[in-house]
Amino acid sequence: MSTRPDLRARLAAASAQREREGLLRRVRVCDVLPGGRRVVGGKVLTDFCGNDYLGLASHRELLAALTRAAAAEGVGTGAAHLVSGHRGEHAALEEELADWTGRQRAVLFSTGVMANLGALQALLGAGAMPGRETALCVQDKLNHASLVDGAQLAGAELRRYLHADVDGAARQLAASPDLPALLATDGVFSMDGDVAPLPALAKLCRERGALLYVDDAHGVGVLGPHGAGSLAAAGLGASDAPVLMGTLGKALGCAGAFVAGDADLMDAIIQFARPYIYTTAMPAALAAATRAALRLVREDTEGRRERLAANIARFRAGAAQLGLPLMPSTTAIQPVVLGDAGSTLAAARQLERAGFLVVAIRPPTVPRGGARLRITLSAAHSEARIDALLEALGHIPLPAQAIAV
Repeated sequence: MSTRPDLRARLAAASAQREREGLLRRVRVCDVLPGGRRVVGGKVLTDFCGNDYLGLASHRELLAALTRAAAAEGVGTGAAHLVSGHRGEHAALEEELADWTGRQRAVLFSTGVMANLGALQALLGAGAMPGRETALCVQDKLNHASLVDGAQLAGAELRRYLHADVDGAARQLAASPDLPALLATDGVFSMDGDVAPLPALAKLCRERGALLYVDDAHGVGVLGPHGAGSLAAAGLGASDAPVLMGTLGKALGCAGAFVAGDADLMDAIIQFARPYIYTTAMPAALAAATRAALRLVREDTEGRRERLAANIARFRAGAAQLGLPLMPSTTAIQPVVLGDAGSTLAAARQLERAGFLVVAIRPPTVPRGGARLRITLSAAHSEARIDALLEALGHIPLPAQAIAV
């Protein structure tokens, strides 16, 4: 009889521990209704936690483009990009994404997580010498988990700096001067909503010979001229930040992701990124819908970015009047940090009873003591619904450890 520890027992113990701490996650079905509403457990709720920042996910032009392309191309591509899955719609979308972001070339991925895993694995891991680290990867402490996982997948020497601390980043780069280096940061931080100090990081990378990689999942579409993202908003181009990752499932209302940069770097990603090489290409119909979304975002004739900015300002002004503990975010992500998981879960349930879907974000997604209501604003939200949410928030008791910044 084997004395080996039981894997199922270990997993059960870990899940039980999470449940005791109020951190267990559960999947709920959220059916879609018009106007940013969801049906959850038979109750109609207004969604204030999704990432459809411009309200494009159900736009008629996206639906029409998807339908036309699906009728012509079918649903699945049936193969990876490097086999027979790369279609004309993919190639056209990559060209348009590169033009939009001011870069030579873009490469499509099926998800943002896969893009970060693949790109970092390729950039940091390719050509590594046996028996030593592939490269140095310096990252902000609040980076998305997929950036951290990508560096670890590459076997890189991973060093972290305190959030937005450029001097800390400099110290971490100086710690291993004999290794090629990449500095990776979110453009807009997904849980705090603030924007990275991109000009200072770009200057640091130029001075220290490091490659700057920006995950702009929450910036593309909503920030900068023509919605080109946080780098464009900061006046930074391809020479300042050679690698840009953006997602297509947030402000663009579709699904998937891209990595953009100069031709040599993008070719390296195609050659060495395993999550690109060994994955079936996204449906061509989805690429067609994304092209329609990109045209709407670049032209913005409907004033969606302006409406989003007005909604953000309205929410922040109302929250300030209520004394809510907001963080210093000017983006669509407006977290209310309550501190402990139990209070945050109770607050989310109270909002749900009032008709609002706002998910409680708890560790390990955020640090311990940083549990929060991650409220997100959209151009699709009416002033009346924002005001109603604020009224509901005003009835939530704030725990003593609630964080106001």
